[in-house]
Amino acid sequence: MAHLIGLESIRIVVGSRLLLDDVTLGIEDGTRVGVLGPNGAGKSTLLAALAGTREVDGGRVTRAGGTRVAMLTQADDLPPGTTVRQAVHGHAPEHEWASDPAVRDVHAGLLGDLDLGADVATLSGGQRRRVALAAVLTADADVVVLDEPTNHLDVEGVDWLARHLSARFSGRRASTGALVTVTHDRWFLDAICTNVWEVVPGVDPGGGRPQVPGGVETYDGGYAAYVLARAERARQAAVAAEKRENLLRKELAWLRRGAPARTSKPRFRIDAAEALIADVPPPRDTVELMAMATARLGKKVIDLEDVTVRYPRPQGPDGRAVGEREVLRKVTWRLAPGERVGVVGVNGAGKTTLLRLLEGVQAPTEGRVVRGTTVQVATLSQSTHELDALADLRVVEAVAAVGERVTVGGKELTAAQLVERLGFTRQRAWTRVGEVSGGERRRLQLLRLLMTEPNVLLLDEPTNDLDTDTLAAVEDILDSFPGTLVVVSHDRYLLERITDHQVALMGDGSLRDLPGGVEQYLQMRREALAAQAGAPVASSVRAGAEASAPAGAEAGALSGAERREATKNLARVERRMDKAAQAVERLHARMETVSADPARVGELAELGRELSAAQAEHDALELEWLEAAELLEQ
Repeated sequence: MAHLIGLESIRIVVGSRLLLDDVTLGIEDGTRVGVLGPNGAGKSTLLAALAGTREVDGGRVTRAGGTRVAMLTQADDLPPGTTVRQAVHGHAPEHEWASDPAVRDVHAGLLGDLDLGADVATLSGGQRRRVALAAVLTADADVVVLDEPTNHLDVEGVDWLARHLSARFSGRRASTGALVTVTHDRWFLDAICTNVWEVVPGVDPGGGRPQVPGGVETYDGGYAAYVLARAERARQAAVAAEKRENLLRKELAWLRRGAPARTSKPRFRIDAAEALIADVPPPRDTVELMAMATARLGKKVIDLEDVTVRYPRPQGPDGRAVGEREVLRKVTWRLAPGERVGVVGVNGAGKTTLLRLLEGVQAPTEGRVVRGTTVQVATLSQSTHELDALADLRVVEAVAAVGERVTVGGKELTAAQLVERLGFTRQRAWTRVGEVSGGERRRLQLLRLLMTEPNVLLLDEPTNDLDTDTLAAVEDILDSFPGTLVVVSHDRYLLERITDHQVALMGDGSLRDLPGGVEQYLQMRREALAAQAGAPVASSVRAGAEASAPAGAEAGALSGAERREATKNLARVERRMDKAAQAVERLHARMETVSADPARVGELAELGRELSAAQAEHDALELEWLEAAELLEQ
């Protein structure tokens, strides 16, 4: 694969803080890299250095001749007075870009509901974000750098983006370019990434001692492989703290017991994972939680009975409302004690309206909402503005102001203990609320909510601004929540992780149950869109994904004979890999035996060379296995 961009021993300093030091990385043609790390570790700064929009303070950034880079930042600086068409395509004539099938796919996926002649200043924040993303995806670039591209996209939009990027950077053509993305969406990471970079933050020990700079650790595979590999590294090095180890073990248990699609990862990693999680219980004790929820809630929670909600349409030229828009129509839904349900749907389908009905802050136009007498509802909204009034309090004080103690998973925790459990270090726990980051504000918002000990918890896009480690900690706490949980989110991984089933608002006023989960919802949406366009749609999810791929891109489908041959090749590689692993184990055993005998110490050097060669062969076979497995997944 051709080399595109290289970082050689780079150093990045922000203010007085040494953010990254001695970092060496490379971007090759056909690679798709996901960048992870806690808030403030330097992920966005690393992307800016890669894209050339920020100078490094040491080392150098190299770029192959003619390599073009397009970057999506978190700030959408679209100048007022610019139309959507100009923001995406500049002043290029329409015939130049409208004839490109990939560009048409971007328009259909991101701009289908927008007027190309509209001023970007009139758009909502989510619409502006989609315009900025479309501009990057249609740019003539070899390397595409995306900082949080899934923000403001619904489940369907994230699914489209994953399929579009996978088709564009599939590695099936001679030159495909490369992708680097920062995202907290773990399903998206697993769907598109071939490698993961984890930005490890530096440490300031204080007391005048020198800072320990941050760095970047690299992993092969998507998010699931990253979790497995990181757990293995932590276990083998014995440096992970017990709290982090428990979280990783629980996450591994979920990965192996969750959706089948997530287990189609390298087999050579799965055996080690099985041994690691053999004694780990399921993420939730459903029977115990149900019993506790029934005791706290009684038999009735919240019932929606024939509920209809209508809103006035936007005003017409004469200043009067033009009819009404029906968001929900004759919806009957009964929440049970301990039920854990995820809600998906297109933008504007009524997800937030549904939460407001459950919360009791909105009355239905028709029908009624019946609530149990012991119901105590708490809602995590998308905005954190309620924390503005607490700007002068410390984080611990803001949590203790709600409650001093709370019971989580059968254990009583103080406010300080709960703050630490959700990722605030002792130093950050005593930081003023007005000085914490966006992700920390989100964590604080959830902490204050949990301290009220509600028995019905409503979460509206809870993953916004949270890094993956914090998400795992939040999920761990929600696993032990003994009440009814309703989650609206575009984060597919989160929905499958913390809820037991999902429902969908289809945009036609109906609420549909999804026995097949999010995959069923996406298939229903594809069928609905195809029916509107009068085009046939494939019945399987895989066929649906291929039907939506950009025209002109290689479908990647294998014939029957090719698939049989690829399957045989995969089995051959697995057998060779097993033999190579056994050889490595035998050499390790021989080295242990020889090292225990002083008379044979001279043999260690030769055994070390044999072990290096055997390990190199095993590593090469792992790479061959990954390539063969990827071919079968096409």
